[in-house]
Amino acid sequence: MNKYRFLVLTDHTKHSKENSVYAIVSTLAKHTQCSEVVVVSRGNSHNASFFQNCKLINLWGHRVHPENGLNFEQGKEVLSAQQEQVALADFDVLLMRLPRPISDTFLRFIASKMEGKVIINHPTGIIETSSKAYLLHFPELCPPIQLCHSIAEILDWANRFSVVLKPLREYGGKGIFKIAAGKIWEGNNSFEVAPYLEQLQNKIETEGYLVMKYLKNVSQGDKRIIVVNGHILAASLRLPAADSWLCNVSQGGRSVLAEISPEEQQIIDTITPNLLQAGIVIYGADTLVDDDGKRVLSEINTLSIGGFPQAEQQTGRPILQQTIDQIITYVEQQTGK
Repeated sequence: MNKYRFLVLTDHTKHSKENSVYAIVSTLAKHTQCSEVVVVSRGNSHNASFFQNCKLINLWGHRVHPENGLNFEQGKEVLSAQQEQVALADFDVLLMRLPRPISDTFLRFIASKMEGKVIINHPTGIIETSSKAYLLHFPELCPPIQLCHSIAEILDWANRFSVVLKPLREYGGKGIFKIAAGKIWEGNNSFEVAPYLEQLQNKIETEGYLVMKYLKNVSQGDKRIIVVNGHILAASLRLPAADSWLCNVSQGGRSVLAEISPEEQQIIDTITPNLLQAGIVIYGADTLVDDDGKRVLSEINTLSIGGFPQAEQQTGRPILQQTIDQIITYVEQQTGK
C-alpha cells in the first residue's frame, strides 16, 4: 500500500468556523495512505516571500496529527506561528485550498515548482476554469449567455430581456448586478443604467462581463453540486431571502439538502471530462431553473470549494471520508500506482 505526503496551501485569515479545510485535513491525516499532512498559510507573515513574491523558500507550516486533527480555533494560533519548516520538494501531493485574491503569476509559479507532482486542483486548470467565461465552453447547458466587452453589447442584450451581469473572477455573489425594467439592480438597490455602466466602462472593455439571461424562476433556488474525481457527493439548494434575487448564502440566502435531477446528472457527465483533463478534481457546479422548468448550468467553481462538513451534516453520509477516498484514488491514478 502506497503512502503519500500532502502539503495544503490555504489562508487562515480568510476563514470562518464553517471553512471546510479543517475537516478535510483532519480526515486526511487519519487515512491509512496519508503518511503526513502539513498546512501552510498565506496568512503567516513568515511565508510572505513565497506567496507574494514567488520565491522558492522553506515554508512555515503546521503538521496535522491524526489523533488531534485541526480546527478553526487552533488554526488561528498555529498557522500564524513558526511551527515547522518544510520544502515543496518534500511532498508528493499539493492540495490547493487558497481563496482569492490569487494571481495567475503565483499559480504558474506553483505549477512550475511542483512539476511531476500531483496538484489538486491543478494551477493551470484553475487559471483556465475559474473565470466565469469558462461557461462559454458549454452554451448548450446554460441559459443564453455572452461575454461582452462594450456597453453597447450589454445594452443590446438588455433590450431583449432582463439580464444578470457577472464579473469574471469574483465569487460569493460579489459584483453581480441585474438589468431589468430599465434599471440596474445591485441587490435590492436600483440605479440609472447609463451612469452605472459608464463607471464600469474600463473594466467592461478590458476584462469583460459575462451577460446571462435573468431567469424568472430564481426563487426556486440555486443548487450547488459538489463533485470530487467525477463523483457527485452531495447537493444543496440555496434559496434567496424573501426580498432578494441573489441565492448566495453570503448574500442572505439559506441552504437546504437537495437531490440531483436527470438534467443535472447530464450536466455533470458532460463537463467532468473537460475539467478532469484540466486537472480539476474538486469542483462545484451551480444550477438554476430555466423558463421551461428545467435545471441549467449557471456557474462552475474550481477554486477552494467548500461545504463538505455541512453536506455531511445534511445528508448523514460520510462525505468527508468519501472526499478523501476519491482524492487518494485520483493520486494513484495520476502516479500509476
